Amino acid sequence: MIEAIGKPKDNKVMNILAEVTGGKSYKAHKYALDHSERPSVDYGPSEIVWRRRAETSPQKNYIDLSNRCKKLASQDDQILSYFLDGSRRVFKVDDMAYSQSGNRSVIYPVVAGQIGVGCCRRVDKKMIPARFKREFVLSMPDVADADGKSGFWPATVKKLNECDELKRLGMVFSSILPYKTSKNDDKKYEDRATAAIQDRMIDREKELVAELVREGMLDQDNYLVKDGSLEYRPTKEDKSDKKKYQTFKNNYNWVIGASKNFNPEVCMDANGHPNPGFIAELPLYHRTPVAEYENDMLGDIKFAVWYIRLRDKNRTRTPFDGILKVEKILVTEEENERGIESDLVDTLSAYLMNERNPVCYGSDLRWANHLYPIYLTESFVKSRYLSTESFLHLF
Repeated sequence: MIEAIGKPKDNKVMNILAEVTGGKSYKAHKYALDHSERPSVDYGPSEIVWRRRAETSPQKNYIDLSNRCKKLASQDDQILSYFLDGSRRVFKVDDMAYSQSGNRSVIYPVVAGQIGVGCCRRVDKKMIPARFKREFVLSMPDVADADGKSGFWPATVKKLNECDELKRLGMVFSSILPYKTSKNDDKKYEDRATAAIQDRMIDREKELVAELVREGMLDQDNYLVKDGSLEYRPTKEDKSDKKKYQTFKNNYNWVIGASKNFNPEVCMDANGHPNPGFIAELPLYHRTPVAEYENDMLGDIKFAVWYIRLRDKNRTRTPFDGILKVEKILVTEEENERGIESDLVDTLSAYLMNERNPVCYGSDLRWANHLYPIYLTESFVKSRYLSTESFLHLF
């Protein structure tokens, strides 16, 4: 192990981490790892095969919901009550060297992140903040724990939080998330660290949903719309206990996911060939049939997925601008056997269409895919971040 650098000359986070882990800090250039906010496709592994339908009424073509949208808009009721957005800002803050076999040393990136998970609620047609969770985290190479002792990372976090600088600012790091450094992964170290922070953010989203369910906030008249996919992974503890596993599923009975980014190539026709044109040609205020898919990484949880168009493709830059991918977990035994009630799919889709952004918000290139309440929730979450300059000054 590289010799520890001794007592830090100041209270900077990296000096403390180098001392505790026995690494050598190179005071490397700090920079953001997040992509800029622009429309993109989500290259997920799941294949959506249209022959596996997941709704009660067989559908083979697009469903026109324009009349239902008008009817719901004229009524003074709403079932989309809560809106959830999880966000993270990730930065490469240093390079740290750790010795390997012999006299050789390897340099690994240290990544820091701010995690924000927020939920807004609609009350009397107004959006108000309902929940917010914020965390500061670090992700370091697993080799920093040379002895592999249990409790090393929590003890390191505790020592880090005792430094005068963090106390002065009233800040604490909640955890250090080790990323694997084994060679059997093609991902860059920075991507592995970012993935660890992303997983942490997803855990916080799951906790917030569970809180709302325990408090009886969600029901058939109060759905939650989550920004992005619902592909939440149950824990090993969830899977090992049948009751806990069902509770995990039941938490999402009144939750739908709305993704601005998706991969149209995973839409397959009945012959197993990619058919992204089926989504691209979706008319305004129409939805696709509902398809069922499973992700082996998530256990036996089945998902229903369909697409809706919010904007006329003639008024957007690409054929996929203005389209949302909508997901719902199939929770009950009846849903798993027969699929979701088609009338409910139509109603949820029409409500979502009526939530589209009324205007283009400046330089946000995702405006065509934005739902107005989701945009407000996202803005609420990002407004609670520590500034980039203040955050990076810690390191």
